[in-house]
Amino acid sequence: MSAVENSLDERIEAALPAMSPAEQKMASFFRTQKETVLLMSAAEIAERAGTSDATVVRTARSLGFEGLSGLREAILADLTGGGPEGRLKRTLEDLSEYPDGVLGHVLKAHRESLEVMASSDFSDAFRRTVQLLFSARRRFVFGIGPSGSVADYAALQFNRLGLPTTALSESGIGLADRLLTIGEGDAILMIAYAPIYREVSVLLDHAEENNVPVALVGDSLAPFVRKRVVEVLAVPRGRADHLAMHGATIVLIEAMIVALAAQDRSAALASLEKFGALRGAIDKLWLKRGVKR
Repeated sequence: MSAVENSLDERIEAALPAMSPAEQKMASFFRTQKETVLLMSAAEIAERAGTSDATVVRTARSLGFEGLSGLREAILADLTGGGPEGRLKRTLEDLSEYPDGVLGHVLKAHRESLEVMASSDFSDAFRRTVQLLFSARRRFVFGIGPSGSVADYAALQFNRLGLPTTALSESGIGLADRLLTIGEGDAILMIAYAPIYREVSVLLDHAEENNVPVALVGDSLAPFVRKRVVEVLAVPRGRADHLAMHGATIVLIEAMIVALAAQDRSAALASLEKFGALRGAIDKLWLKRGVKR
């Protein structure tokens, strides 16, 4: 049996009785902290789990993997396997674990994602990414599927601040038209998660060929592209094997909107004033709209 035929949770459940207490603790960590295992080295995982890196590797082998890389393959399979239907099914099955019901479950997932963004390392990466986007000639925001809607929103708001931005939210060959104009002096904000699908690969290749820096928003893709991007903002989308939730990503984008406006307040305000004037020219009653009393 290969290491990825069964889900990691199933493999852990089957192996637990034969494990030592230290391995049982480590296996439980693998099950509940999948993003950490994907993103960190054996030494970093050990520090987080309060154990040794030897225990990390030994536990991975006890689960039937040759080492940490095999374990990561299984985690990635859990992250992407089964598609949206499988992730929603697991989410619904686990609702009984949350005494506060659906709302409590979703709020807990978002709180955990937001906590990741509260670290000093994340704050430093955020500051550098904002500076990268602000100083660029033009900005491009990549995202496909639900992330494409976030990319569209980011581009709309950045443009309103007077910062020329294009959303790269087309999939398939339609993306080529958007990529064609990217060149040196531009910057790309890429919202993407594992696996490395074709559009991501082509985008990274094109960025490297044109000397365009890429900042990644996403956690599970980071281990595979870290050397090809200048910044990583490792925002999770809730539990790895559950329904993907994009609330934290939207919070990050809205923080970027404010941060970019703060880079040049007068220019941002002037652009919004011009935007308001254009709205008024289209509909002179625009500013008077609202609930009549």
